[in-house]
Amino acid sequence: MEIDLLVTPDCPHREAAEDLLRTALADVGLPAHLRVLTVTDADDAARYGFAGSPTFRADGADLFPAAREPAGLNCRIYPTGSTRGGLPDLPDLRKALKRAANQGQAKR
Repeated sequence: MEIDLLVTPDCPHREAAEDLLRTALADVGLPAHLRVLTVTDADDAARYGFAGSPTFRADGADLFPAAREPAGLNCRIYPTGSTRGGLPDLPDLRKALKRAANQGQAKR
């Protein structure tokens, strides 16, 4: 499975997002190739369907499509419990990764 973390150059959540993603991947035991892609302009944002920084993707699909915003170079907001924040909760990221892995296996 190809895992992408898309961020803007000045994203304040980049390091925490990468740590969170590595933790979630290890927790669910998924072998994955993790790439961090920096989105620098509106053309990149449109090409990637970038919904804000950080965006988590598996095999090119956004792991949180319900939280999508229009493509653009903005910060992304995730629902976290009863509030909203710049990163998804770890349990939500684990579930999204497992769901993506199951969908990938079903396509084979």
